[in-house]
Order: sequence, then C-alpha cells, then structure tokens
Amino acid sequence: MALVIAMEWIATAQAADCPRQDTLGTTLGTSRILKVDAATTPRVGLKSFPQTLPLQDHEVVLTFDDGPWPPTTTRVLAALAHDCVRATFFLIGKPASEHPELVRRIAAEGHTIGHHTWLHRNLSKIKPGETTEEIDHGISAVEMALHGLATTTPSTPFFRFPGFASTPATLDLLQSRGIVVFGADFWASDWNRMTPRQELKLITDRLKVARKGIILFHDSKAQTAAMLPAFLRYLKDNHYHVVHVIAAPPAVEPKSAH
Repeated sequence: MALVIAMEWIATAQAADCPRQDTLGTTLGTSRILKVDAATTPRVGLKSFPQTLPLQDHEVVLTFDDGPWPPTTTRVLAALAHDCVRATFFLIGKPASEHPELVRRIAAEGHTIGHHTWLHRNLSKIKPGETTEEIDHGISAVEMALHGLATTTPSTPFFRFPGFASTPATLDLLQSRGIVVFGADFWASDWNRMTPRQELKLITDRLKVARKGIILFHDSKAQTAAMLPAFLRYLKDNHYHVVHVIAAPPAVEPKSAH
C-alpha cells in the first residue's frame, strides 16, 4: 500500500511542478487522476470487454505498449513532458530487463507502468503452463528493473495482453490475483506502416467519433513518436482532457474487536 501511495504522490507532485503555463487542458496537463480498482473494474476497454473506464465526454487515457525502446520511448517521454501529460506504459519484460534505467525514468517522470508479458507472445496459442510463465516472467523483469526486486506481485497491478489475445483461463488467473486487464476503446493502428501525418489523421478521425476513451499507441514505433506532439496539440486545441490512471490502494481490513 505504501508503494501505491508513493507512486500516486510522485504523479501528483510532478504534475503540480510542471513549469509550463500553456499545457494541455489545464496548467497541469493532466486534468485528473483516476484510481482503478481490480475488485470493481477487473477488465476495461470496449474493443475487448463490455465495460471501460468511467470517462466523461472529451476525456482520454493515453496508453503505450511494447516498450521500453530507447530510440523512440525517449522521444515519447519528451513529448509528454513538454505538455505535462501522464500516460500508462505497458512494458515487455525482456526489453525492460535490458534497459532498466529507461524503466526507472518512465516511473520517475510520473507515468504509470503496467505489464505486457516477457516476450510478447500470443497467450491464446501457447500451453497454459507457458502462459503463466510468460506473464510472471514479464512482471518479475519489470519489477526488477523498477525496484531491484524480482517478484511476480506487480507494484501496479495493470496488464495488457499482446494483441488482446486473452483466454477465459488467463482472464480468470489475472482476476484472481487482483490484476486489472486493460483493453482499449480505440487505437492508432500504428503497427501498420504509415507516415506520422497519416497516423495523426487516423487517430483524430477515430477520436471525433468516439469522443472519449482509452487510446492505444506503441512507444516502440518511430511514426508514433514523431506524430505525438501534433496529437497533443490537437487535444489541447479541441478541448480534450487527459486522465491519468493509477492503481487504487488495496482495501484495509477492519480490525476485529477484542
């Protein structure tokens, strides 16, 4: 619980310390912090599940998959810092173990870190025992990079399936461990080759229809890193607000009377 509270304090304090006065939405860049509780919201994202986060019109949550990847993740972080915006990064375990300093930088700049397996394998196509290992190895690698402790209990219990390829068994496993599964409400399709200008048009066209939601990008894609500053300007110019998601602190068990 202390760790979650500390991470929340970091996010809030760093947002408040942002020196820019013309940032996205408000002077803080991030309009509000939303605490997500696995007990009440075990799975979110309308592309995969029947419910999503309780966002208001013109509110978005920015999420990035497949990092850390130094050539592009650093550019994404720079764009977010320029507008004092906080996002959620779903990190793959192997590159996290190879670039622990970048994992720590993501956290130090106030972003939320979730989990995205060890090798980005399709979990619907491998054996159940391998599935659990893929999930746990990924969590352990990210936790080691972040805190120097190899544990399969994530400090932020957020997980996204590679390719959104879940199974009933893996969904039940994560829910039993109190880990929120993130889908998305819409995405930039940045796994396809396109120019930054084309990606900007695609994502803004989709946003005009959806008007709010969890957006999926990939910080490993150069076109996304190049496009992001223009997208943040679009959000600001069109009066959108960025919501930063963090894990809700675990419920405190009431003390029994003696």
